[in-house]
Order: sequence, then structure tokens, then C-alpha cells
Amino acid sequence: MRAASVTSVLAFMGYDIDSPREAGSTRRDVLGVAAVLMAGGALTVAGPAPHAAAETDGGCGLGYDEEFEEALAEADEAVPENRALVPEKPRRKFVLPIRRRFRVSARYGVRGNWLAGHHTGIDLAVPTGTPVHAVGGGTVVLARWSGAYGKAVTVRLRDGHYAVYAHLSRISVRQGSRIGTGDRIGSSGSTGRATGPHLHLEIRAERGYGTDVNPVKYLARRGARLL
Repeated sequence: MRAASVTSVLAFMGYDIDSPREAGSTRRDVLGVAAVLMAGGALTVAGPAPHAAAETDGGCGLGYDEEFEEALAEADEAVPENRALVPEKPRRKFVLPIRRRFRVSARYGVRGNWLAGHHTGIDLAVPTGTPVHAVGGGTVVLARWSGAYGKAVTVRLRDGHYAVYAHLSRISVRQGSRIGTGDRIGSSGSTGRATGPHLHLEIRAERGYGTDVNPVKYLARRGARLL
């Protein structure tokens, strides 16, 4: 597995070469970089992960993005709850968002300079153009350019959770459309704040930022083993 470049790691942690911090590196910063490398999978300490296969280091430094959150709130209010989709009978197991081999370039919960204090989703590194599928059925509440999330699709799932698919190169669904489990919603990319092509999958218990849950555990409880 190829180690991430210093530039990529610093960008991932919220540093910007064009806008350097006022102070130089501190011991805390150095430890933070090491933590990101270890937890994000950019530093190899054992054999390859079960799905290791991506050609590039894909990651992101997503944090609170006011443009996205405001657009999501407005869209969610505009798209009514589709009661016909709740519950789904017979209940269908969830599926993985990527059907080809991928590498986890950043795990959920990695500590960093995000407003939430940690990485709010999981990053799956795959080549640009890889089909992205809905992990579960629901209603598309937002499908557009979404600030730091780039081209993104947000789906209100049948159980009330929200699934955010970010950094897409192409969006294949429209706001307000109903989608089923496994439907294609777009293609992976590196739009928005991203260091390489990947899918950032974020699961929120509620609409707002900071209500994120572990996507690996969430999917596993619904029959889809991501790792």
C-alpha cells in the first residue's frame, strides 16, 4: 500500500499550503498527523485490508460546510416524507455502495480538526467513475453541488436516517425521486474538498451535521458487511 504524501495528509487534516497556519508545527500537530496515518490506513502496519485494491490515495477533510447544511435543510423541508416507502415489505437487506474492490483510505471516527472532532464518514478509495449504489431505499432530498462535499447525493432512508454520498464525479438521480436499495445514484470522483478519487459515505441519525453514526456498524446491522 502506498503511503500518502505529506501534502495529502496535511490537506486531509485541514492544512492548506496556500493558507498556512500562523504558528509552526507543534508536538500535537505531529501526533495528529501520525494518528491520521495510522487510523486512516495510509500507514501500513500489517497485511492489506479485506478490500484493499484502490490505485490512489483518496481522502477528504470534510467538516461543517454551511452552504451544504443550509441547502440540505431547505431541501429536506421541501421534499415531503413518502409514507409509501415506510416500511419496505418485504424488508430488504442493505447493500454496499461500491461493488468493486476498494480500499478504506480514512475510517470513521478518526480524530482531527473537524468541528465534530472526528471524521464523520468513511472514505472508500476507488477510481473516478466507479458506480455508486444506494445502500438502502428512500427519497433523494438533495442531489447537487454541495460545497466541500462536491457533487453529492443525500438520501432520506426509510428508517429516518440520512445517507450522504460525497465527492461524486456524476450524479444520476434527481431531488425528490424515490430510489430502491441498490439503485445507482452516481459515479465516484474527487469533487469538492478531496485529495483523490473516493466515495465519502456518511450516515446521519438526523439531518444535521454532528448526528453521524458509524457507517460500518450501521450497515452491518442491516446485512451489509463493509469491512
